[in-house]
Amino acid sequence: MSARPRRSALYMPGSNARALDKARGLAADVLILDLEDAVAPDAKDLARDQVRAAVAAGGFGRRELLIRTNGLDTPWGHADLIAAATAGAHGVLIPKVESAEAVRQAERLLTAAGAPQDLALWVMMETALGMLNAKEIAAASPRLAGMVLGTSDLAKELHAHHTPLRLPMITALGLCLLAARAHGLAILDGVHLDLNDDAGLEASCRQGVELGFDGKTLIHPKQLDTANSTFAPDAASLDRARRIIAAHTQAMAEGKAVVLVDGRLVEALHVAEAHRLVALAEAIGAETMGTEATGG
Repeated sequence: MSARPRRSALYMPGSNARALDKARGLAADVLILDLEDAVAPDAKDLARDQVRAAVAAGGFGRRELLIRTNGLDTPWGHADLIAAATAGAHGVLIPKVESAEAVRQAERLLTAAGAPQDLALWVMMETALGMLNAKEIAAASPRLAGMVLGTSDLAKELHAHHTPLRLPMITALGLCLLAARAHGLAILDGVHLDLNDDAGLEASCRQGVELGFDGKTLIHPKQLDTANSTFAPDAASLDRARRIIAAHTQAMAEGKAVVLVDGRLVEALHVAEAHRLVALAEAIGAETMGTEATGG
């Protein structure tokens, strides 16, 4: 059983060559090389060229690379998709997706541009209409690998406030989580905007873990450690997971139908979750070694 860590997904502005170079040494599980919000209109073409060059140059180790394009309704979106199709990244992230057809349109363009079969599509979920269509969006394409919450744009559209518990957005988060899990997709939580609010960031990450997100999108490297530690399985959870696996294995060998761990009944769903946690921890360990080997 394998698992890919996505505890931290850091946005990197494609127009900043120095930031792209620095990204090779950051402890991010995912790097979102951004051509959209982080790039001024007059720097869009430069950003596209720099991101393609950075990905081609390599040196990112085990980090997962996503290129966030501009929307197809903008002057740059079509060229972004064509460039991203063969850039060598792991995936392409499409902004403000509101329908299954938008996913299929992006897929058609990528295929026509020569995208390899294993190039994944990811979608930004950041509008009210997108949330209402989350189920259809999640089922739109075999290329679709994950969803990314854009809570800043969503809050603006909803006229909602950014509260510590994010209650105004819980319904939207839940709709996306349900859609993603129903179709086997990864899902990443939205950003925490206040770079000086360490306690708030930790609380937001903890809430993301509790809700079921795989990780959190971030806007600054200083947020990486908090996201990485919070979204990683803790020692107590790992210990229990390993004891559940061992007890279940022994019970099966002895032909027993009932397994108890710490006085609690263990069922197949608990064993599956235990295997997932252990696989994730092992993948994080392998990723850390790979990062160190590449100078991260």
